[in-house]
Order: sequence, then structure tokens, then C-alpha cells
Amino acid sequence: MKTTLKTLAALTLLGASSLAMAADLDEDMDIIAGNYKTALKTDSIATFKQSLQNMRAAAQDAQKATPPKLENKAPDSAEMKDFRHGLDTLIAQIDGALTAANQGKLAQAQTLAQDFKTTRDSYHQKYR
Repeated sequence: MKTTLKTLAALTLLGASSLAMAADLDEDMDIIAGNYKTALKTDSIATFKQSLQNMRAAAQDAQKATPPKLENKAPDSAEMKDFRHGLDTLIAQIDGALTAANQGKLAQAQTLAQDFKTTRDSYHQKYR
């Protein structure tokens, strides 16, 4: 019970802070990473869904940013388009996991969420 309350409190704070103002890219990535860990460990569908919603919001905000490795690239460059495509891929994966969670299939949703790591690793290798 205490763990659930602590988790919900942390998620509420993360959600409120991410909605309060646009975060920089590092903050967005920290929000995604923290909520990803929570999503994989929770046994609560509500906590899982909130974590994914926080991740989705941070990924959408991150699309507006430019990674340091691409600072000298034009916003419409192939590299920037690929960076944003990676975040689009992540958002689509989040949406798929949310769909499963909304159907009450937490185990399936968490299995889908494990695929986020492959996307992260691929795009971090290019742009981190």
C-alpha cells in the first residue's frame, strides 16, 4: 500500500511538472526513462497508464527540441527528420501499449512496453 501511494505521488509530481512548462530535451528524456521503469515494474493498470501518458507527453515535447549532436543541422535536415521519426515510433509504441492497458491486459501491455528499449537504443546510438 505504501509503495503504491509513493508511486502515485511520484507520478503525479512528474506529470504536473511535465505539464507545467516545456522541458528541455534532457528533462524530457529523464521523464521518459523514469516513467518507463515505473511502467515495467508496476502491477497497477492505473499507474502503468499514467506512466505511459507521462512518457507520451515528454516524447511529444522532445520532438520540438534539437539534440546536441544535431545542433548544427537544419530543422528540415534528414538527421532531424530521423530524430523526430524515432520519437514518432516511440509514441506509436506507447499508444499500442496504452490500448492493451485500456483493455485490462497489463501483462501484454508491459510486454509491448519492453520493445521501447530497442527503439531507445537504436536512436540513442545515432543522436545521443
